[in-house]
Amino acid sequence: MKFSFPSLPLLTIFLFLLPSSIQSQMCLRNCGKETLKYPFGSGPGCGDPRFLPHITCNQQKLTFTTHTGSYPITSIDYSNQVMYISDPTMSTCSCTLPSKGFGLDWNAPFTFDDSTIFALVDCSMNSSSICKTRSYDDGSNSKLQCDQNTQICDVMHSCRPSSININLPISTCCVYTPVNLGPSFDMDLDKLQCSSYTGFYNYNDQQVDPQKWNYGIALKYKFSVTNDYPSSCDACEKSYGFCGYSEVYNSFLCNCPNGINTTTDCFFTSSYNHGFRNGVAWLINVVAWSLVRLIL
Repeated sequence: MKFSFPSLPLLTIFLFLLPSSIQSQMCLRNCGKETLKYPFGSGPGCGDPRFLPHITCNQQKLTFTTHTGSYPITSIDYSNQVMYISDPTMSTCSCTLPSKGFGLDWNAPFTFDDSTIFALVDCSMNSSSICKTRSYDDGSNSKLQCDQNTQICDVMHSCRPSSININLPISTCCVYTPVNLGPSFDMDLDKLQCSSYTGFYNYNDQQVDPQKWNYGIALKYKFSVTNDYPSSCDACEKSYGFCGYSEVYNSFLCNCPNGINTTTDCFFTSSYNHGFRNGVAWLINVVAWSLVRLIL
């Protein structure tokens, strides 16, 4: 006897329509002490794909990487879209270190925030033309400066001995503010004939006390060319999802708390597991009874 199974095509269609082909993964909501939100992510498929080559979470440490090195991310200000990093090779008021400088990748979705100030330290008097010589009316020694701001160098000269200005005359300091490293976004200290640099982004209302400044680099990031927050991501986050993307097509995906990825939001997933299990059980019963009836 030859049996036909009219219900099997329906079964095939039903199973095809189920979201079983949707990848299952879990995007981390934190990396160490730092909360992760769009456009940052813990790995492939999480956050914005443009940020993936530059931001990594490894062993619960959030790191920013450029062609000049890898830098710990100290904090992220999501409301103002500013990321703060530190450079272990950067000098501060309490420590002088040799450095090769700092640079941004030209294609990275980051720029220097207006609060960032760079001061080049221990520079040659014959340094690059970026720095120019200034002569004072009283005939005193000239000093190098990258812009018109020289007060910062004056204040930094007050750092304690054995710190940033150990045995160095004040004339070896020059300042970038606002930061403009040219089209390559690169600070080449060898070319500038400077042995080190320092960066800071906040005086902490202590303009005359460099030991109280916030040392590091503040970087501005944008969501897109127009800097509009994606509406699809907003809907995803309102449903307690994490914004991500398909690694194959870079198309938007919403990563839900249960690890399921959707193309919309996570509102349906709270009942998905329960409904899916009940639906599959119901379908198996129907198919089983159909087979029994056909055989009989």
